[in-house]
Amino acid sequence: MSSEPPPGDGRPPEDDPFRKQSPHGGQQPPSGEQPPPPGGQPPPYGGTPPYGGTPYPNDPLAGMPPLADSGKRTLARILDMILVGIVVWLITWPLNAHEYTVNSDKIEAGKSFLQSLIAALLYIGYDTFMTSRSGQTLGKRLLNMRVANLDNGATPSVQTSLARAAVLWIPFAFCCFCVWTAISGGWSYFDRPYKQGLHDKAAKTVVVSTN
Repeated sequence: MSSEPPPGDGRPPEDDPFRKQSPHGGQQPPSGEQPPPPGGQPPPYGGTPPYGGTPYPNDPLAGMPPLADSGKRTLARILDMILVGIVVWLITWPLNAHEYTVNSDKIEAGKSFLQSLIAALLYIGYDTFMTSRSGQTLGKRLLNMRVANLDNGATPSVQTSLARAAVLWIPFAFCCFCVWTAISGGWSYFDRPYKQGLHDKAAKTVVVSTN
């Protein structure tokens, strides 16, 4: 019988470079170091609990890299929005799919739906593909961070990446534009202990540093 877990059970494969590691690489702790308390995990990041205080029992972040800075996350998101926004504009401009078309005294807003639909599909497709492939969009790669599953540190699956992207980009494209992006992403500035945006909470992911 094979000892490998069956496919689709939610656990990261053994060769996933982003799966979370034991603080001691599976070895016994060095001499003189206290073992983790019964029923709990060692504090993450080499013994320092996030945001001070005592370690959380069974902390999902134990063995994972430090959480990414929220300011860097915002900058990475802006870079991604600009990159994909250029593509949206290049596609919708020949189609004359602008937000509003003024014709004499009549303002036609019907074509805005096409632009919103194209924007939603491109943003969601881009985010889903890049996140499920490596955990990194281009913006995150430039700023040395990645998305990881909260429970095991692995690169999110396509389904998880799609759910995360949909929560972020559908309201952005169809109704709330930058307001929703600011709320969803800005949530990480105040969220404790995992610095999650609302889209992270929906998909059960975190963003961690890669450097």
